[in-house]
Amino acid sequence: MKKPAIPADEESRLEALRALDILDTPADERFDRLTRLAQRMFEVQIALVSLVDENRQWFKSCVGLGASETPRDVSFCGHAILEDGVFIIPDASQDVRFADNPLVTDDPNIRFYAGCPIRAVDGSKIGTLCIIDSKPRVMDEDDIVSMQDLASMVERELAALQLATVDVLTDVRNRQGFMMLAEHSLSVFEREGIEASLVFFDLDNFKPINDNFGHAEGDAALIAFAGQMKSVFRDSDIFARLGGDEFVVLLTNTAGNQAEEIIARFQRSLDEYNRQANCGYEITFSYGIVEFHPERHQTIEALLVEGDSLMYKCKKASRIPDRLKKLAG
Repeated sequence: MKKPAIPADEESRLEALRALDILDTPADERFDRLTRLAQRMFEVQIALVSLVDENRQWFKSCVGLGASETPRDVSFCGHAILEDGVFIIPDASQDVRFADNPLVTDDPNIRFYAGCPIRAVDGSKIGTLCIIDSKPRVMDEDDIVSMQDLASMVERELAALQLATVDVLTDVRNRQGFMMLAEHSLSVFEREGIEASLVFFDLDNFKPINDNFGHAEGDAALIAFAGQMKSVFRDSDIFARLGGDEFVVLLTNTAGNQAEEIIARFQRSLDEYNRQANCGYEITFSYGIVEFHPERHQTIEALLVEGDSLMYKCKKASRIPDRLKKLAG
């Protein structure tokens, strides 16, 4: 048996896959509809939307197969993502790469396989739309075009799913995207005993920017603030625009006092942006920091409510806290 090779862009490919926040999510009719269509069109036993993770292939949609995932090293789809076109195995029992593969010698006794790579928005091949049968088959050119059309439909659904969790203006996660990922992260933090802190931001004097400089400039201020978040916060942190001029970040492996230091660094970066941009106004913010305690914060919503309350107290005081001034100074 030949194990699938690792793509040259494996690191960025996995980043694109995980950015979708789709692995291990429940069945979704938009994908199930396409696998049912593929099964009927090609009259095969099995049709899958398979996503190739680091060590497994996981099925976002599966018709005709009881498993939800299989190891990557025995997967056909691991080979298919190495190709640009449709990867076709007419009879796996006669193919030296697959003849002794356990998926061929045992259930589901694969003979015919065809998989078309599906790509993320950035072009990374993150998985396949594939069809499988226990009898040898061949595909003609019309069949191949139909497979590619179905794979394109899967790609459009994935793109729509991703855009639904991204704020179009600032290109950071929106509230929905944040809630989905942060809720899952809290479960991991609690289970593994990982420290975390949430910071709730609200821009100061944002309405005057819109009133005095126009809404286009207000949008530019929001984009700039999100840009500073991207440049300062770590890959392990989860940050988002909640709506309007409210932003949030969930800091991983970070206690409350460490969060203060990170926000001070963020303040310095924003101060430097204000000096260089010289827009006629300054982007400033109020914030509230909440240290995660599983017994008190059983949901991400509980963290947000507490962070909002602390932020409001900061804003009401109408000044940067003395501790932040000292740290940022």
